[in-house]
Amino acid sequence: CWGIKAYCRRIVNQNNRLILPAMPFHRARGFQAHSSASRKDSARTLRKSCILLFPILLYSVAMSSKAAHSNIAPASLEPAARTFIISEHLLSAPKATPGLHLVATPIGNLGDITLRALQTLAGVDVIACEDTRVTRRLTERYGIAATLKPYHEHNAAAARPKILQMLAEGASIALVSDAGTPLISDPGFKLVREVCAAGHAVIALPGPSSVLTALALAALPTDRFFFEGFLPSKQGARRHRIAELARIPATLVMFESGNRVQDALADLAEVMSGRDAAICRELTKLHEEVQRGPLATLAQAASTLETRGEFVLVVGPPPAQAQIMAAGELDNVLRAALKRGSVKDAVADAVALSGRPRREVYARALELADEDRGDDGDGTA
Repeated sequence: CWGIKAYCRRIVNQNNRLILPAMPFHRARGFQAHSSASRKDSARTLRKSCILLFPILLYSVAMSSKAAHSNIAPASLEPAARTFIISEHLLSAPKATPGLHLVATPIGNLGDITLRALQTLAGVDVIACEDTRVTRRLTERYGIAATLKPYHEHNAAAARPKILQMLAEGASIALVSDAGTPLISDPGFKLVREVCAAGHAVIALPGPSSVLTALALAALPTDRFFFEGFLPSKQGARRHRIAELARIPATLVMFESGNRVQDALADLAEVMSGRDAAICRELTKLHEEVQRGPLATLAQAASTLETRGEFVLVVGPPPAQAQIMAAGELDNVLRAALKRGSVKDAVADAVALSGRPRREVYARALELADEDRGDDGDGTA
């Protein structure tokens, strides 16, 4: 029992688990000098100590073995090269294939990132991003120790040659936007074109897209759709562009900022009043909101619209029976448009709404303009 106790004491002390009281060992040193009764008491005490010590020894050995065989220790959950963290598990990522990787990132909810995207972001040499502050929130969320380099419309001309040089040297680079899929309303098009022209690989990683998310939520036809991006900020140019868009027999998807969304809805309703639409705000975020209904009704209620956040407007295609406008209705549209602006602008609006040939609409617009001038002349004679 003495030998076992001494052995156990060495093992336990090596693992820093327990230091046994010194008293039993002091008693052991004077064991021979004790009386028979004292020897019996000491032996009894030692047996009890051994009985208590064995469970501690077994626990110490088990914990040491567990620590030695564990792949992930709490202290190792720190960002490192080519690793990322999911649910407190540190995972390794293989080195990404040389080339330009187009990585879609969440449009609001960071949980929408894909596993393949995380592996790629952790495995590339450099991440080229619109705003390093925005992308860093994503990399920090998933424990990715990445090198971030800005690539946006203001520095693209200077940054492209550097990226091409890195690719020529065998680097792997991820291109991300602040939200969603790169190149969709994003300055990456020229970079991808030049990378392809240089013969380097371009790899696309599909994922979140506000265009497709809004289209799916709008409850409007999705068999054909047209993505416009942002409408012009000035009213005249915006109305002219809306008139051009009205000719497209498909669902329309547009981005809009909060400070212009009410004006955009009013102009859309004026040109496309007979269509259904959806207003999508803050998609996938905490305050996500989708309003659906006739475009004219949504425009009338726009004054009460919460304008904070990011908007996607979806406008349904024109009804089939509205493709060709009656002659009397065409006259009304032309007269209203002529009061607002020039013959050219009136014709553009009327062609978009009526479905009639431009030559026919232009001839009728000139006739109505002459009639209006004649009426004004009669009134002042």
